[in-house]
Formats: sequence, C-alpha cells, structure tokens
Amino acid sequence: MKPTIIIADDHPLVLKGLQDFLTEKNYNLLATAKNGKIALSLIKAHSPDIAILDIKMPFLTGLEIAEKCKEAKIKTKIVLITLEKEESIYLEAKRLGVFGYVLKEFALEEIENCISSVVKDKPYFSPELISYIEIDNTSSLLNSLTNTELKILKIIAKNKTAREIAEELHCSPRTVEKHKSHIIRKLNIDRSPNSLLIWAKENQNHLS
Repeated sequence: MKPTIIIADDHPLVLKGLQDFLTEKNYNLLATAKNGKIALSLIKAHSPDIAILDIKMPFLTGLEIAEKCKEAKIKTKIVLITLEKEESIYLEAKRLGVFGYVLKEFALEEIENCISSVVKDKPYFSPELISYIEIDNTSSLLNSLTNTELKILKIIAKNKTAREIAEELHCSPRTVEKHKSHIIRKLNIDRSPNSLLIWAKENQNHLS
C-alpha cells in the first residue's frame, strides 16, 4: 500500500515537478499547497502519512509546521526539501523529529529513497547534506588549532611517534605530548590509545 502524501512549496515549478514525478510513480498524492498555512490545514484535514514541505514558505515555514505537528501530536511524518545546507537548520529538524531532509538539487533523485525509508520508520537525511556538515564541522575544529598543533597533526597522520615528531620540530618529546593533549581537547577526540592517529588518518584530506 502506497503512503498518502501531501506536498507544499511556494515555487510553482518545483511544486509542479514534484507533483508530476509522484503522480507518474503512482504515489497516493492527496493534495498540494503553495504556502505553509494551506499545508498545515491540509495536514490537519487529511492526516497524510507523509508531508513533503519546503523549508521556506509564506505564513509558515516547514520547520514551523513540523513544530506545530509535534505539539498537536499529529502522526504525519514531515520531510523537508530545501536549498539550505546549514547545520543549525539540520539540528533543529532533528530536534523536531523531522523524518526526512532532502536537498532540492537532488530532490527527484532522492525522494523515492526518502519515502521508502520514512515508510519503514527510518529517518532519511540527504547524504550530500551530511557530508557537507561533517566537512564544515571538521574545518571549524581545525581552525581552532595553532600552526604548531596543525603541523604536529599532519606529521601524526604519517604514523610518526612523539620522539620522531620532536626531532623533526627540534623540540622535546614532552612538548609534543603537551601539544597532542591540546589537539585532542580542541578536536573533541576521546583519549583512548591511537584515537588521535586514527582521527588524523581519517581526516588527512582536510590537513593538506
């Protein structure tokens, strides 16, 4: 049984494209809306399984609708489609229990996977978005390091010991260990053995 769906977007071309795609794929599309106020009234009237909403719409945004649905204990699962790749929006969506977050540029490619996942009670967040946020996060963390700490981290990625790093930087192994401790704290890495080496290797492409 195909899930019941409503869609809302204030851009007529996006709305039409999504509507045509879902109809062509034989989804049970109940209604469409061009603003947040109509979208919310449709959700209340039809209780669809899924509501696919643009984040930025007149009257009510997709996030505001998600919040109102959560407060009213409406069981419709919210999927957001957006151009936004902001971590704050992503975190707010997760806090509100949003089930899907799809970037508009990949909407038609990803929406079927998203719906399929949501129907199984599994949240779906665009892989492109997750990867962008992780890269952005890593860059912010690395910006907190001093030049010396960054240099040490690059050498750690080459599997060098504290003694070898000390020789290369003309300082004592104790100084290197102190820097390593600062790096671990700034990057929020746990202090288990080899955790810094593992992090450095996994994020080597950000260190070049």
